[in-house]
Amino acid sequence: MGIIHLIIGSGIIAILYGIFTSISVISADTGNEKMQEIAKAIQEGASAYLARQYSTIALVGIVIFIISFFLLGLQVAVGFLIGAVMSGTAGYIGMLVSVRANVRTTQASIKSLAGGLNIAFKSGAVTG
Repeated sequence: MGIIHLIIGSGIIAILYGIFTSISVISADTGNEKMQEIAKAIQEGASAYLARQYSTIALVGIVIFIISFFLLGLQVAVGFLIGAVMSGTAGYIGMLVSVRANVRTTQASIKSLAGGLNIAFKSGAVTG
């Protein structure tokens, strides 16, 4: 087994763990109606923040892509583009899970400190 197989296998295991952990966090109790209302407002704010941030980052990314294409070639530019898209995707998923975990962590903490810490730890582990 070569190093490439080890790297790819580790990546697949990490993705599967992230999916499993996300499902575990999202399936937790969301609390009462007032908690859900507050959580929805936080989710809307986070979505607006990400939309604004990613539109600005996209403009900078396009400029860097063009410069790297002309100075370093197509392979480097495409590598940059793939890395930027994957990084953005990881950030989006992390924010999505974290924001949804807030209300679930609060509800679990009402029942027990250990339950709240468990959800908080899992939601943080999704992004790393």
